[in-house]
Amino acid sequence: MTQCCFLRVHPLFFWFWSFHRRMALALCLQALCSLGGWLSLYISFCRLNNHRSYEWSCRLVTFTHGVLSIGLSAYIGFIDGPWPFTHPGSPNTPLQVHVLCLTLGYFIFDLGWCIYFQSEGALMLAHHTLSILGIIMALVLGESGTEVNAVLFGSEITNPLLQMRWFLRETGHYHSFTGDVVDFLFAALFTGVRIGVGAHLLFCEMVSPKPKWFVKVGGVAMYAVSWCFMFSIWRFAWRKSSKKYHTWRSRRSEERQLKHNGHLKTH
Repeated sequence: MTQCCFLRVHPLFFWFWSFHRRMALALCLQALCSLGGWLSLYISFCRLNNHRSYEWSCRLVTFTHGVLSIGLSAYIGFIDGPWPFTHPGSPNTPLQVHVLCLTLGYFIFDLGWCIYFQSEGALMLAHHTLSILGIIMALVLGESGTEVNAVLFGSEITNPLLQMRWFLRETGHYHSFTGDVVDFLFAALFTGVRIGVGAHLLFCEMVSPKPKWFVKVGGVAMYAVSWCFMFSIWRFAWRKSSKKYHTWRSRRSEERQLKHNGHLKTH
């Protein structure tokens, strides 16, 4: 009797096992294709900009991924749905899976580049590692792609500005009005979106019964990394503002002194 039940259950179990294996292979193939695509784009940029550094080409890839991921994740969150603040832990949609695989390939490429060239510190490496683990977790579970996509949007919305800031510095145009505008927009967006909106998203994630507990732990870890970045940004903004204020006061004092001396000379 037991053997008979086993024979009846076994084909169904085998079908599920085969189905999940095919799904896993399809996801791995998408991620590998994404990795190959970003690597090919990087090589193309290196050949087109052979007079520039390797970091220049890598930053171009990062800028391209930032713009692309912002557009795709915004479409998913605001148009295609579901809304991450009300439906965390929802099953992944096909479009979410494609975007997550696309981004997974990029983060693997960028993490490998950063480790090879030793261009980033421990905080950025931790951010990339958490991003890779979070995306893999959502793909394996088949759920929570909604909030992971929202985190992707919030993380990447400041990325193009960060790359523009680097390119301005490399070309000698950073200490200008354009550089000040880029810095202001970067700090404002980071504070408002990654810290402000991110706190609300994390709260919705924590109070919802749908997401797995380890998904919530991952959300807390990513938000903690955002705060570490935020402290660095605030320190930089304070130093830059103080320097500009002291420069303005010094210039104003010199103008007053020149005006006063000129007034004395007329007498």
